Amino acid sequence: MLPFPDRLDAAVQRCGNPVLVGLDPRAEMLPGDVASSGAPDAARTADAFGVFCRGVIDVVAGLVPAVKPQAAFFEQLGPPGMAVLAEVVRYAQQQGLLVIVDGKRNDIGSTATAYARGFLGPKGQSPWGGDALTVSPYLGDDSLQPFVEVAGQRGAGVFVLVKTSNPGGRMFQDLVADGKPLYRHVAAYVEQLAVETAGGCGYGAIGAVVGATYPEQLAELRREMPHTWFLVPGFGSQGGTAKDVAAAFDERGSGAIVNNSRGIIFAHARPPYAERFGEARWQQAVEAATRDMIEQLRSETPAGRLAGR
Repeated sequence: MLPFPDRLDAAVQRCGNPVLVGLDPRAEMLPGDVASSGAPDAARTADAFGVFCRGVIDVVAGLVPAVKPQAAFFEQLGPPGMAVLAEVVRYAQQQGLLVIVDGKRNDIGSTATAYARGFLGPKGQSPWGGDALTVSPYLGDDSLQPFVEVAGQRGAGVFVLVKTSNPGGRMFQDLVADGKPLYRHVAAYVEQLAVETAGGCGYGAIGAVVGATYPEQLAELRREMPHTWFLVPGFGSQGGTAKDVAAAFDERGSGAIVNNSRGIIFAHARPPYAERFGEARWQQAVEAATRDMIEQLRSETPAGRLAGR
């Protein structure tokens, strides 16, 4: 198996775009033909989440390189939800998609190793089988090393939170230590790990989560992290635009994947797609929103160079 950074690069090049579709199922927003009937029940809701996510995957598998299921929406349902998460990961991979599990895990020592072994690696090595996992760096280098080691052993990837898209992230991430904000200290360490795990594409297996809602810092971090894949949240519903994420890419149009969750998977409930498709044609709304995002990134960012490769 190729190292994760090379598999991600190949998937982005093959699709000609860097769109990452977030799978964040919410019971109250599911279209009527998918929503569970009867009294609220974890098992029925989990089944509905599975039907919905597979329906999204069926639409986007031929368009984008990867999907990102948010573990929390499945975990809230207990064992039925976690079983469906595993099914969704496997289904997406069977359709040719890379899967980044958004779990924001971490701890120290053997606990971090257990998290890594649980979420990272192909079927047979990991029960959830993620190609990559999001991780918090707050506990320091000894909390990240187990993820780095397991990722290396299993050809997987890790995305470390560096500069997140939420407004409250600045409360700690922007605190200044030794003359620079905390997020830049984290960035320097992540770049070191990326260099140490670099694949043939020049990028490492250890990536960074850098939000679209801070475009100046995004540009700053791209200059300081030339070997680091960026996972860029905040596009769409959180206010990030194609112009905001333009600085995330290298001169080839590579080096970043841009996440859109609600703006794509629940497109049927928002303009202009609600008027064009309505709830009954929700999958067509998903396709239209995905294609629109692809076109926005192609026309307003260096990612447009991917389409001609």
